Amino acid sequence: MSDEWQRQIREFVNTIDKLKQHVNLTPGEEEVLRTTKTTWGTTPYFASLMDRDDPACPIRKQVIPSIQEQQNRYGMSDYLIWKENRDTEEKRPDSIARQYVDRVAFTVTQTCGIYCRHCFRKELVVDGDLQLNFDVDEGLAWIAAHPEVRDVLVTGGDPFLLSDEQLEYLIRKLRELPHIEMIRFGTRLPIVLPQRITPGLKKVLGAYHRVPIWVNTQCNHPGEITEITARAVFDLLSCGVNVGNQAVLLKGINDDVETFRALHQKLLSVRIKPYYVFYCEPAPGIDHFRTPVEKGAELIRDALRGHTTGLAQPMHVIATNIGKVPLMPDYYITGKDAQCYHLRNHKGEATSIPNMPESSGSV
Repeated sequence: MSDEWQRQIREFVNTIDKLKQHVNLTPGEEEVLRTTKTTWGTTPYFASLMDRDDPACPIRKQVIPSIQEQQNRYGMSDYLIWKENRDTEEKRPDSIARQYVDRVAFTVTQTCGIYCRHCFRKELVVDGDLQLNFDVDEGLAWIAAHPEVRDVLVTGGDPFLLSDEQLEYLIRKLRELPHIEMIRFGTRLPIVLPQRITPGLKKVLGAYHRVPIWVNTQCNHPGEITEITARAVFDLLSCGVNVGNQAVLLKGINDDVETFRALHQKLLSVRIKPYYVFYCEPAPGIDHFRTPVEKGAELIRDALRGHTTGLAQPMHVIATNIGKVPLMPDYYITGKDAQCYHLRNHKGEATSIPNMPESSGSV
């Protein structure tokens, strides 16, 4: 039913009693939940995917706060201000984050369908230490005044928690701007609340227009993908919306070869295109989720490249204050000379191809 997603929000799992309907808490988990001052919780649907008795369940670890969040050896203070260049001399509304000339991130809400324990916006969304004002009309006016911006990423929180009417207004206003060529939504709801993909939302998103809509979701473990997810993604695709995935590499959740491969193969099986795998950012209080920087490239080499279809291979990147920096396996070109390029594949096998001179042939 089209109102099921609203029921899920009304029954949001954000108390110990509600959580105990889905899992048997350990004494340690319950103690942290009783004392934590951070925002936590998720939908009943996503909570139902947690293993009832295993505190190491990959889905459970993304939902339930850990005492390890109180440790912060490597997390950067004021991380979000640094990463989103919010201390720049350029005057922008709080809702606009900018790292590139032609595209911006437009934050329209602080509310989420899951308060991920690894969130890079933890200071803002989870802990509430950073106070910002996300005025949608102020952001729209800023975008309208900057014709060099051609691509807008609508983010949050989770923008798909806005009503159909609010989303229709936002999309319509962006599409009225002649310089906008693309609208992207960053939303985890196809994974944590797939019931949100209603006929009403499809009508808002699906009308043919010169400005296409793209959706990037976040799925970090194959256990997060269900038949309900598959149906929601199919519905998005059927109304002309492309769906990609931006996973986060998380220690103990998806940083082994078997899980990493299964995740990306299962994404394709429900028509979600792997797009990015993000290094877990140095936000405060999430050290326990972070792998070595090299781990993502190793997993792409050992789990995906040459082991499954190229469609399943995302770009591994780290997000920084100067933009995204690729961290891909460096084994393609191992050298060159006047005659040949020397190449190596994922197995370490070597070959050579002729070296094309910088200029050849007659003019």
